[in-house]
Amino acid sequence: MDSIPLYAQSAILVTLLALSGFFSMAETAMMAANRYRLRTAASQGSRGARLALDLLEHTDKLLGIILLFNNLVNAAAATLVSVITIRLFGSEEWVLGVSTLGVTFLILVFSEITPKVVGANHANRLACIVSYPLSALLKGLYFVVWFINLFVAGLLRLLRLKSHGGQDAHNLSTEELRTLVLESGAFIPPKHRSILLNLFELEDITVEDVMTPRNQIEAVNIAEPLSVIAGHLATCYHTRLPVFDGEMNAVVGLLHVRRVLGQTLDRSLSVADIREMLSKPYFIPASTPIYSQLHFFQENRERLGLVVDEYGELLGLVTLEDIIEELIGKFTTSAPGAADKLGWNDDGSVIVDGSQHLRTLNRTLGLNLPVDGPKTLNGLILEHLQDIPESGVSVKIAGTPIEVVQAEDRRIKNVRIFRPHAVK
Repeated sequence: MDSIPLYAQSAILVTLLALSGFFSMAETAMMAANRYRLRTAASQGSRGARLALDLLEHTDKLLGIILLFNNLVNAAAATLVSVITIRLFGSEEWVLGVSTLGVTFLILVFSEITPKVVGANHANRLACIVSYPLSALLKGLYFVVWFINLFVAGLLRLLRLKSHGGQDAHNLSTEELRTLVLESGAFIPPKHRSILLNLFELEDITVEDVMTPRNQIEAVNIAEPLSVIAGHLATCYHTRLPVFDGEMNAVVGLLHVRRVLGQTLDRSLSVADIREMLSKPYFIPASTPIYSQLHFFQENRERLGLVVDEYGELLGLVTLEDIIEELIGKFTTSAPGAADKLGWNDDGSVIVDGSQHLRTLNRTLGLNLPVDGPKTLNGLILEHLQDIPESGVSVKIAGTPIEVVQAEDRRIKNVRIFRPHAVK
């Protein structure tokens, strides 16, 4: 070593520090790279991205080859600094101490911190670049890395730790995917982001959450006079109507209004004719997830179902449009309803029907009322108070002030809701 000129030793030292910095930067870039962006780049033909993904699938070998060279280079740099220092200043103890501090400073600044910061800030781009030399080094020294990893694997087994190859740790849960969508910013338009977030909730939402309640169903009572039925059919908003015989639970079928129109063009309409036009009703358990119901509608070629509880009592009605609206929002062609008129008044309050769905209120008014229990505002207040309140009673649920305006027939008819931040 003494035969090598001082300037050559200095050049070698700079080269060693540069190599150490490269391996530090490569380690940080590879481990911080976004695997999903790498997969996208690989699918678009990037060979560097494919190599990076191959290396990341075997993190033990990747870290083995990086740390092998990094430690060798750092050790060589420390030795060379000692040689240069002794050659310049002698072999005194203080000289060796200063050289140790000096090489530590050089390695920290030029070979560790700076390269790692660069690697972390440009991880995805650098990972595609450094994957080429790392793959070549791993192929050339595979046996050495394999031999070292034998001891690593033995130590892990001794500590009862399992190595997952770096894959399972990057599988995202539903909540993590939801967070990614929420933090997507300008990459996903707000409307698209809303649809994606709704998709994550499909398994948690049942048909009972999106159905039209029983008291709001537009239906035909076949037991009424024909003139009343005809007037009802002439003014109805929907093309398919449930038909019951005297009592709502006694549903006898579904009537397509267009078939009635065709019948009346040929001859006069009778109750017997209406009964012949009825199709078999399709019943749905209230606890059915809407994701499953969407498939059931498709398999059974149905668009409308009657929701029943465990005792067979009619709870409401759900259509294919109700499920689709839960995903993409309200259709402008839908029949007018109470939810279409919801909006805050100038005083920061709004009067709503007690039968209004909580999910509709949350979505329309920007509230955060709990939806894991009762489905309607009436049910939520009754559960909260454990009693049927009188008019004028006020409660505060999930930070939202609510005043009972009118209560009758053992239910809350009208409620005034105050905007949460409007009340101090």
